[in-house]
Amino acid sequence: MTNVTPFPHQGAGPGPKGGQVGFERLELQRIMDLYGRMVSAGHWRDYAMDMGQEAAIFSAFRRSAERPEYRIEKRPALRHRQGMWALVGESGQILKRGQELQGVLAPVERKLLRIVED
Repeated sequence: MTNVTPFPHQGAGPGPKGGQVGFERLELQRIMDLYGRMVSAGHWRDYAMDMGQEAAIFSAFRRSAERPEYRIEKRPALRHRQGMWALVGESGQILKRGQELQGVLAPVERKLLRIVED
């Protein structure tokens, strides 16, 4: 019982060379704040998170048995190109892309304002 088997080392940092992409605490707090407001407005009912080597994805569902209405994707490999944040619609089209999470979430927050006003 003195043999120690280490986990395979994938390299340091996120991306294809190894590691896992995840949300930082403030990013996740902002996303969960929006999710909570959409739930209290009766629009969203479920969510899922997927954290892989290339992207971290937060998916929001109207009902749990369907495709997500929105996906919020963080892809650090695109940081210097189009921006690492993307808002993806239900049919897979990219609705908004940018460097800042706040700007990418703006279309969903505007939709929330319309839900509350009705």
